[in-house]
Amino acid sequence: MTSRSKHRVITDRLGIRAEAGEWCTIDKIPQPPAEVLQAVGTSRLRPGRLRPLGMVGAVIAVPFMPPLMLLTLLSNVEEAVKRSLATKDEKERLRAKDEDDRRRDATIAEQGLDRVFDGNWHGSAGQFLLRWYSHSTHHQRLVLATQDEIVLAAPPQRVTVGREKHMKIVARLPTAEATLVDPFSGEFETRMVLLRFRDGSWLRVETEEPRSDLHLYLLRRPLPDS
Repeated sequence: MTSRSKHRVITDRLGIRAEAGEWCTIDKIPQPPAEVLQAVGTSRLRPGRLRPLGMVGAVIAVPFMPPLMLLTLLSNVEEAVKRSLATKDEKERLRAKDEDDRRRDATIAEQGLDRVFDGNWHGSAGQFLLRWYSHSTHHQRLVLATQDEIVLAAPPQRVTVGREKHMKIVARLPTAEATLVDPFSGEFETRMVLLRFRDGSWLRVETEEPRSDLHLYLLRRPLPDS
C-alpha cells in the first residue's frame, strides 16, 4: 500500500486525519508478576491463534520453504563473494557499515531497548501493555500519528488477510499522555519506534520496514524531552 492510498484508507475507514502511520508489531510480552496479574484481573498476553484459513495457508507454504531457504543461502554466498571482490573503497564502506551495526546493537543493549518495554509493570507503559491484546487479538497495530493524539487501530480479532478492511480504533493516547520517539533520531536505520509515556515509561514497537513513514515523520519533528 502506498503512503497516499494508505492515508486515504485511514481517512475513509477510521475518520481521522493522520500525519503518518505504519503497521507495527511488538515482541513477546514477558510474564508479569502474580501480584500484577491479580491487580488487573484476566489479561491476555498473546495474540490470537491463526484461523483455519491461515493454517491452510501455512500448510500450503511448506513446500516452498526449501526453495526459499536455498535462495537465502545463495544470497548469502553472493554477498560473501561481493565482499571478497570489492574494491578498497567498497571494503571501507562495508567496514564502516559493519561498525555502525555493531554500535547500533551495543547502544540498543546498553539502553535496554532490546526489551519490549522498560520493565516497570506499574508504569503507564506496563499497564498499557497488559491491555494490549485485550483491545485486539490481532498481532499487529496500525500506529497513527495525528496532531493531537496517537491512534492504534487493528481488526478486533486476528485475521490472515484484509487487515485494513477489518480494522477499528482500539486505543487512543493524547499527546499530553504519550509521544512517539525514534530513540536514535535517525542516526541508525532501525524498525524501532518507542511509545514514550509522560511518566518516562516506554513501549517498543517494530515497523514493517526501516526508515518507515513513522520514522520519516519523527525526523521532521524535534525529539521530545525525556
